[in-house]
Amino acid sequence: MQKHARRFGAIALALSAGLALTGFSSESHYNTKPRWLGDVIVSEHRSGDDLLTAGLGASGLAVATTPALANPAAPTPTELRRLAIHANYRALIDTTANGGYRRLYGPNLDVDGHDTLGEGLVPGTEFLAFARNLDGVRNVTLLVQLPDSFDASRPCIVAAPSSGSRGVYGAIGTTGEWALKHGCAVAYTDKGTGAGAHELETNTITLIDGTLADADAAGRDAYFSSGLSADERAAYLADHPNRYAMKHAHSGDNPERIWGLSTIHAIEFAFYVLNEQFGTPGRNGKIPKVFTPGNTIVIAASVSNGGGAVLAAAEQAPRGLIDAVVAGEPQINLKRTNRIQVFRGSTQIAEPGRPLYDYVTYANLIQGCAAIAPSNAASPFGFTVSPALAANRCASLAGAGLVSGATTTEQAEDAKARLVAYGWEPESALLHASHFGLAVSSAVSVTYANAYSRAGVRDDLCGFSMGTTSATTGLPTPPAASPMPTIWGLSNGIPPSTGVNLIAENSLTGPIVETLAVSASTGLADYNFDGAMCLRGLLDDRSVQRGIDAVSVRGDLNRTPTVIVHGRSDALIPVNHTSRAYLAANSRIEGHHSELSYIEVTNGQHFDAFVGFPGFDALFVPLHFYGGQALDMVWKHLTEGAALPASQVVRTTPRGVSGGVVPALTRANLPDIQATPAAGDAISAERGMVVVPD
Repeated sequence: MQKHARRFGAIALALSAGLALTGFSSESHYNTKPRWLGDVIVSEHRSGDDLLTAGLGASGLAVATTPALANPAAPTPTELRRLAIHANYRALIDTTANGGYRRLYGPNLDVDGHDTLGEGLVPGTEFLAFARNLDGVRNVTLLVQLPDSFDASRPCIVAAPSSGSRGVYGAIGTTGEWALKHGCAVAYTDKGTGAGAHELETNTITLIDGTLADADAAGRDAYFSSGLSADERAAYLADHPNRYAMKHAHSGDNPERIWGLSTIHAIEFAFYVLNEQFGTPGRNGKIPKVFTPGNTIVIAASVSNGGGAVLAAAEQAPRGLIDAVVAGEPQINLKRTNRIQVFRGSTQIAEPGRPLYDYVTYANLIQGCAAIAPSNAASPFGFTVSPALAANRCASLAGAGLVSGATTTEQAEDAKARLVAYGWEPESALLHASHFGLAVSSAVSVTYANAYSRAGVRDDLCGFSMGTTSATTGLPTPPAASPMPTIWGLSNGIPPSTGVNLIAENSLTGPIVETLAVSASTGLADYNFDGAMCLRGLLDDRSVQRGIDAVSVRGDLNRTPTVIVHGRSDALIPVNHTSRAYLAANSRIEGHHSELSYIEVTNGQHFDAFVGFPGFDALFVPLHFYGGQALDMVWKHLTEGAALPASQVVRTTPRGVSGGVVPALTRANLPDIQATPAAGDAISAERGMVVVPD
């Protein structure tokens, strides 16, 4: 049995005797409120409501229509919470039956995968608060969910930082569901990003629960405020009406630098909550710490940006605080090094481990042209890319010497090849259209350019602002109805989202939605080539470089048992610059002491929710299924002493099309992660060199 399995018995003694066990804080053996913690809002969720589904149940989460509001102009905190859980669950999980929802995963399935939980409601209590001024980052949201099924004699905490730039419920469907089913307290954080918006025209912001307030009246209680004075705001709006400031882009904090720290603080908040709820005050009125890292299982797990956050937390946490980590498709930036090598088969990858800002701004330049390559004709969501505008992007790239070819076809095929040479796997090719057409690459580029350089909303960095636009003309325009009443619940934190779009200020036509911009340097409607070139050029800017340095990690997990799961086809977070490179760095630093396992899943890509749509369903499998398997393996490792799996490639079988129909996903499509993989599937990592089999 592992250390926690041996120590569970001590909890019962401590609870009954009011004893304090060894804690992670040297300040006191009594439970004290952390000095950085704001007011705690406590809410009960039972009798038609719950922690996991906000009362919607498994069937309600499968419905695409957003939950109804009694008054859409003024939703209640309960309604906003329901919107947030519904939106965030569906954003990360394919909730179609054919894709496996309610059969292979979902709230109705118990920890053994049996359909025994009905609608899957999990009653319990929530504790919501701001962590204030974490290393200079203002108002990081923390949330602890304590299910009624929590067993104080076998305590566990699962930290779940949000994916992407989402709000505090951003990991509800991935990590949260698994943790709640296992009776663990869940420690969420929005990592200092989240769906914080400031509607400059009306000076309206959201509070911690999503309700609205005047920015000046809210003061430090604002979820986010641009910080502009009345005169500064008026001056900006005179030339930029109907604009918005967004928290991740415009806070001036570069919140990514504290993603690991915010995850650690979420865990500390969870310990505080548990000791308050279950501890017994002594004669002096103080509560001794009963739950500590020494007797409580602590797992940190999440995906995407949240996956990067849990890896950073493991690198930064005091020894013994985090027992294990599961990171899905992690967005992680490695410190610059030329001491790692990555091979796929016998082919060496050139310059693995590039930072996010490098590869995403390159994608933002090149993907639009690659999307219309004839060899990419089968791309899902290809309709989101205008052939005419993309052809203009190809021409602009060719004019700048960034692609080669005399024709649009030749230029597009060259762009596709250049993406592979820059680190994308060939299996990613059919995803370039959707990532460019849905403005994923441009949205991420703009947000991180602002965050890394700590720009404010008035800077209009590279000629980009954010605002509401006309659906017909693309011009900035007042919204028919303000998005603010529901933006906290529905936004993903990075425009374009919930009606707030990217606006190209420097278009020859005047300010207009970015996709329709005419570049001054080319005279072409080329998807704002000038803006993309400017964002790319900032890679060499000192402030951006400082921002990248501030978020970069070494790959030293301090021997923490860790499983990384990543899809080989990921076109947003390429494996060569993240998971493969991180494994290489870790093998160089930790050597034979490393407890990192890397699972690479073929036919897995970044956005599981896309797998529910035509085109994606035939080609890709849900990575979420393997994230759950990894958590199960980590749990057995901690509670039963089971070995973690060796690093490996898991070779899935896409559903394809049969008789014009995409069949339902079954376990036949999803082979298990193996404790000991076959020789042809084993990934090796030694002294900074990683070899991944074809």
